[in-house]
Amino acid sequence: MDMKQIKELMAAMERAGIKKLTIKQKGGDEVHLERHDETAPASQAPLAFYPPPMYAHAHPPAREPEAPRPHAHKPPHEEGAAAAKKEEKPGKFVVAPLVGTFYAAPSPDDPHFVKVGDRVDENTVVCIIEAMKVMNEVKAGASGTIAEILVDNAHPVEFGTKLFRIV
Repeated sequence: MDMKQIKELMAAMERAGIKKLTIKQKGGDEVHLERHDETAPASQAPLAFYPPPMYAHAHPPAREPEAPRPHAHKPPHEEGAAAAKKEEKPGKFVVAPLVGTFYAAPSPDDPHFVKVGDRVDENTVVCIIEAMKVMNEVKAGASGTIAEILVDNAHPVEFGTKLFRIV
C-alpha cells in the first residue's frame, strides 16, 4: 500500500468519523490507522501511525460542552439507541465489509441491484461500495427477501454498517 492510498484512507476515515481502521492484505501485510483527539494529552495516546500535519489540523475546533437540558431524563442519543434496540426487526442483515461509499446501482443510469421485495440468494450482488476508486461488489450472504434498504444511495458507510435487512 503506497502513501497516496494511506492518505485516501485517512481522508475517508475523517469523513466517516472513524477512529480506528485496520486493513489486512492477502500477503500478510497489515496497516493500522488511528485518529486521536487533539485535546488528549500525548501521554494517554497509544503509539500509532500519525498523519502528516495537514491532516492533523483538519479536525474541527473543539466545542464547549452543552449545558444540561431541563426536563430531559436521558440524552437524545441514549433515547434513540434504546428505542432502536427495542424496535430491532427480525431478519438477517447485510453489513458493509469495508469503509467507502454505498452505491445501489452499477451506474447512475442503471436500475438498482435490488429493491424491497426482491428475492435474493447468498451470491446475489446487492450493492457496490467504492473505496479508493475501486468498486467492490457486496453479496447478500443469505437467502430471502429484501425487507428493507437501510442506506441511501451515494452515502458513506463504515465497517459493519447495516445496509439491507433480509427476511
